[in-house]
Amino acid sequence: MFKIAAVVLLLLFSNAAFAHLHLEKEYQKAWCDKAGGVIEFKNPDNTRIDCLTKKYAIEFDFAEKWAESVGQALYYGLMTGKKSGIVLISENSEKDIPYINRASILSKKYKIKLWIMNSNEL
Repeated sequence: MFKIAAVVLLLLFSNAAFAHLHLEKEYQKAWCDKAGGVIEFKNPDNTRIDCLTKKYAIEFDFAEKWAESVGQALYYGLMTGKKSGIVLISENSEKDIPYINRASILSKKYKIKLWIMNSNEL
């Protein structure tokens, strides 16, 4: 019983460590509306692109999920024939610098357009 309680507490506290000021979909809507894109565009394989513009298939993620965003952006670009794009959400500039740097390296290598969005842009 003690082990189960310890696991539950660990999960609760680990989720609190990744709490964000706003939901990802709030950033997605604000940015995509401004860019004139389509939110949650559905691909034939039922995957959903966070924002599809005339030029880009864009994945949104919080900065700490930078690696995940790269794969999704590349896949969405392939599915649509559009350029791949990522909007990394940074709510803590200092903490997010390493993640943004890593995403930047891969975005240059694989020709993925990278934007950074801060909470003050909502």
